[in-house]
Amino acid sequence: MTSPAITDPAQRKQQIREAAHAARNALENKDELSKQIVGKFMALPEYQSAKTVVFYLDVRSEVRTRHSLQDALASGKKIVVPYCIEGNELELFHLESLDELSTGMYRILEPKLELRELPAKRVDVKDVDLIMVPGVAFDQRGGRTGHGKGYYDRMLEDARPDTPLVALSFDCQMFDEIPMQEHDVFMDKVVTESATYPGRGRGK
Repeated sequence: MTSPAITDPAQRKQQIREAAHAARNALENKDELSKQIVGKFMALPEYQSAKTVVFYLDVRSEVRTRHSLQDALASGKKIVVPYCIEGNELELFHLESLDELSTGMYRILEPKLELRELPAKRVDVKDVDLIMVPGVAFDQRGGRTGHGKGYYDRMLEDARPDTPLVALSFDCQMFDEIPMQEHDVFMDKVVTESATYPGRGRGK
């Protein structure tokens, strides 16, 4: 999709977010397309070689990961899911069973409260070999915009430099160019139902 000509980066981002949300909400067959996209993610060499993988838990009309979590858990890899705490910070949780998830605020799947503080369940982002990243809109360079709160950006800044960042996106979330600012993080790949785009990644 082509983004409108607005020069202020913040305004452009907001307009892109609104267009992407509308397109994603109107998209049909989200379940089937999501299974295709997550299947492509799990077929990547980066996934095959990783021992510890972050899967995001889908919210609202994002590419849905929940249907593929059982297959991921059965793959023998250490599956980790993020959850939000106060101050828009993300923590990481070692998921071993879907029974460890519950439906929290805004009908979002998240680790059960009573399990989060268990030492065996806490994961440092530096111990992760591959990170699946959600977002609102992307471009073919790996440019990404989220909801504007920056919690994924902060977590990704602490990931190991050699840990690939792979975003999942429907085709309708792809734009010509996402205005990227200094704190924004480029993805290493963006996977959609029709293509896998190599991104710039971090520090490039």
